[in-house]
Amino acid sequence: MRAEIENLVGEINKSLELLKQRMDWDTAEYRMEEFNALSENPDLWNDPAKAQKLMRERQMLSDAIDGFKNLSQDLADNIELIELGEMEDDQEVIDEAESAIRKVQKEAAKQEIAALLSGEVDGNDTFLEINAGAGGTESCDWASMLARMYVRWAEKQGYSVDEVAYNAGDEAGIKSVTYQIKGDNAYGWMKTESGVHRLVRISPFDSNAKRHTSFSSVWVYPVIDDNIEIEINPSDLRVDTFRASGAGGQHVNKTDSAVRMTHIPTGIVVQASAKSQHQNRATCMNALKSRLYEIELRKRTEGIQEAHDNKGDAGWGNQIRSYVLQPYQMVKDLRTNVETSDSQGVLDGDLDQFMAAALALDVSGKTRAEAQEG
Repeated sequence: MRAEIENLVGEINKSLELLKQRMDWDTAEYRMEEFNALSENPDLWNDPAKAQKLMRERQMLSDAIDGFKNLSQDLADNIELIELGEMEDDQEVIDEAESAIRKVQKEAAKQEIAALLSGEVDGNDTFLEINAGAGGTESCDWASMLARMYVRWAEKQGYSVDEVAYNAGDEAGIKSVTYQIKGDNAYGWMKTESGVHRLVRISPFDSNAKRHTSFSSVWVYPVIDDNIEIEINPSDLRVDTFRASGAGGQHVNKTDSAVRMTHIPTGIVVQASAKSQHQNRATCMNALKSRLYEIELRKRTEGIQEAHDNKGDAGWGNQIRSYVLQPYQMVKDLRTNVETSDSQGVLDGDLDQFMAAALALDVSGKTRAEAQEG
């Protein structure tokens, strides 16, 4: 077996060992039997919230067990194929098996990171809010590029994307947009994307073809379950209605049905622009509760509220990632130092390496590689 493939097999085995530890493999199948017994209890759905929580935990454990078994079997099968190909001097079989092992390694690394998604609401759907920073048309165009990037990423994950609110730019792009992204672990994967994103490129809006720097902010917060209670004092709210506009400036509706809701104590603003004002009010209230819950979650898990209070303006010094298109091609995450020259691939939604690296940072700030060594 070639040294490259031996190294990949070693990486896969490390990932499998970490997966075993994180799911407590010695008791996993016993816990699965317990979940199955509880799910067959006819009184389970007398408490819908409790039942949904149990079924979600059961599905997560089932997926983890099946994923581990499939990876282990795929690895063993392809190692056997390589050995068979070497015995029979069949290079085609060897090449196919090595290609399969590369895919197994990528999937094992992804499942290893997914095993970190054990937070209170990591499994939930998520809201994604993008706002153009200072810079007029340039920043509005950059915000629309980010929106496209995240929609492409979500589609690759098999998630569904619903547009909640949309404010078009005056000349091009968007001033702001909010999506609700639905799918398993949507919030868990996306939560590390909150922050300011910086773009450097030759401006298509500058007749002198000068290089410009643009900023847009991204904010990610979970869609909370009905069983999580967030109390909001009506006197703390300011509710405004307005006429929404869609892409290109065309009117989505002819009445002031869009809703903007401001939570005065925190300054949080959410909005929705569907056709029904009643629906928009409900959507805004859900989004506001999600934002408030996300702040409390950060305060509990991090001991700070800096992510909200000190997130800063969308400008210099606050960015988490830089996207350079001119004079060279590079996307670099400033928290993990992960970088790639495939900037177009990133803008087309290839974000897994950045999300995985950010998720792999534990509370001590270790990278995935450092955590494995420790």
